[in-house]
Amino acid sequence: MKNEFKIYHGSQKIIQAPAFGDGNPRNDYGLGFYCTESLDLAKEWACTEENSGYANKYVFDMSNLSVLNLSDGQYNILNWLSILLQNRIFKISNDIAAEGKEYLLENFLPEYTGFDVIIGYRADDSYFSFANAFLNNTLSLRQLEKAMYLGKLGEQIVMKNRKAFNQIAFCEAIPAEKEIYYPKKTARDKEAREAYRKERAGRRASDAVYLIDILREEWNADDPRLRRNVSE
Repeated sequence: MKNEFKIYHGSQKIIQAPAFGDGNPRNDYGLGFYCTESLDLAKEWACTEENSGYANKYVFDMSNLSVLNLSDGQYNILNWLSILLQNRIFKISNDIAAEGKEYLLENFLPEYTGFDVIIGYRADDSYFSFANAFLNNTLSLRQLEKAMYLGKLGEQIVMKNRKAFNQIAFCEAIPAEKEIYYPKKTARDKEAREAYRKERAGRRASDAVYLIDILREEWNADDPRLRRNVSE
């Protein structure tokens, strides 16, 4: 990956100087400043049904920063899910889900807290609901992978500490009109949910793997049955 590139942060306001420590600690990868290389995605994330927003544009220099790239082929969807489990609030509806959460955190959670930057997929509402369905044993591993792939997840770049924050420079704030970008946002979510619905409606494959199977068979992070990248 190149060291210096343009990134965007979608927001209701102009953010010329991102402040370390601000934000929601319950985001996908914990507290940090969440950006994307996609201008359109940033505009979608900036808009609500009622309000327009801004895609704040920055130049980010990643020279001498440590980077955890969850999309680089070393990691699988259970690594990604385990990080979500540690940071987001999931609905635990049964004993299997509770046991599964602990098992995934113990066996699939990569070391991620010491990195300056994390690159990985964003769990929008629809994608988070898929992850929740897998945890509650109502969606297979393959269904989870396929629904997320078909839904075209957006990749995000997250600055996690002061060192990373010091290497971002504001360029401009680009308006994001709600009349244009909120419908695009809802269409993306609808597409993802439709992919999920089709996967759920399909006939259960004889070799489908659910969370309970992973528990029974004691899978680990090096299991050859795991695909090595969420996006494949």
